[in-house]
Amino acid sequence: MTLTQQRLGSPPRISVELVPRSAASLTAEVGDIAAKLPWVTTINVPDLLKFDLRSWDACGVVRGLPGPAGGDGTAYPAIPHVRAADVDPEAPLPMAGAIREHGIREVLVVSGDDADYFSQSTYPVDAVDVIRRFRTELPEVRVYAGLDPYRNGVAAEMRYLERKLAAGAVGVFTQPFFDTAFMRAWAGLLPDGIEVWWGATTVTSPASVGYWRRRNLVAFPRSFEPSIEWQRDYARQALDVAGEHGHNVYLMPVRTAVLDYLDGLL
Repeated sequence: MTLTQQRLGSPPRISVELVPRSAASLTAEVGDIAAKLPWVTTINVPDLLKFDLRSWDACGVVRGLPGPAGGDGTAYPAIPHVRAADVDPEAPLPMAGAIREHGIREVLVVSGDDADYFSQSTYPVDAVDVIRRFRTELPEVRVYAGLDPYRNGVAAEMRYLERKLAAGAVGVFTQPFFDTAFMRAWAGLLPDGIEVWWGATTVTSPASVGYWRRRNLVAFPRSFEPSIEWQRDYARQALDVAGEHGHNVYLMPVRTAVLDYLDGLL
């Protein structure tokens, strides 16, 4: 068995995170993935308020497109991100109808950016509350929580994760990692039996490095280089580490074309 074949069988699922700029851009990117990246199994979509297309409707676009070339034409599973700060605690989940209509079976609940609680569109709602809402209102949907290894101490983040799992989350999507030793350390802390999606992304300029350090509190390893070659090599390593634990990976191209990052990765 070749190294590529080993990787194709491990980790169980590999997702690409696509920004929902428009239905046309999603259609083009999914087409590229289907044609060139047969090892991609899933698409996940963040919910970004600067774009008109909400994540669940963007996943509806993905669900209407064929999957990998050479397959049976089945659409990719699509995982929308849901911002807890956007969910009105006094009203039904606003995306419930779209999620059912599009055949979406999984969602990721995140806190969302700092909310302006004086606006009409955001609310002081915790991700734990929204996870619990999904389990009650959409019990057929699998709910993932976010895991951020940088923002808090380990003990505080693990307590927060325990609350999310108790509310009904079945697993986690991590913030992107840049160090496989750090990945392995966190893998040893996570509970058995949950579904884990490790993140990897592209940070390819000094400005991006500054953003990740300032906004996301990332400490980059000494080996880090802001180059696409380093990012691609790290993604291969992350796939291997995830495979050791039977975990999943999502790959997030930022300011980089999907194929520039991922073509030839496996």
